[in-house]
Amino acid sequence: VQLQESGPGLVKPSQALSLTCAAAGDSITTTYYWWSWIRQPPGKGLEWMGAIAWSGVTYYSPSLKSRTSISRDTSKNQFTLQLSSVTPEDTAVYYCARKYYYCSSSGCNNFYDSWGQGTQVTVSS
Repeated sequence: VQLQESGPGLVKPSQALSLTCAAAGDSITTTYYWWSWIRQPPGKGLEWMGAIAWSGVTYYSPSLKSRTSISRDTSKNQFTLQLSSVTPEDTAVYYCARKYYYCSSSGCNNFYDSWGQGTQVTVSS
C-alpha cells in the first residue's frame, strides 16, 4: 500500500492542524490493519499520536488525546488527523503509517509495513 500525507506546512499557534493521508493499493477497511499518525519533532524521536482501526475504532496517545481526533472517509480511502490548539511544540514531521495487528491464542503479531514520506508542519506566527 502507498500512503501520501497532505496538509498545510505552516499553522499559526492556537489554530487547528488538519492532515490527510490517502491510501492507494489497499482499502483502509482491510481487516487487522491500523492506520496511524506518528510525528517526529526536530531532534527528537518518533511519537505515536493515534490510530484508526479497520473497524473505525480509534485509539489515541494519552498525552495528546484531549487535542487529537482521527477520522476516515472510506469512499475516498483516506484518513484524517486533526490536532487542536497547536503550539510551537507541535512542530514536527508528521507521518501516516499502516500497522498490522493480529492476536490469536498463540500470541499477538504486529508491525508497521508501510509509511508515508512525511510532511513538515511548522507552528509559528
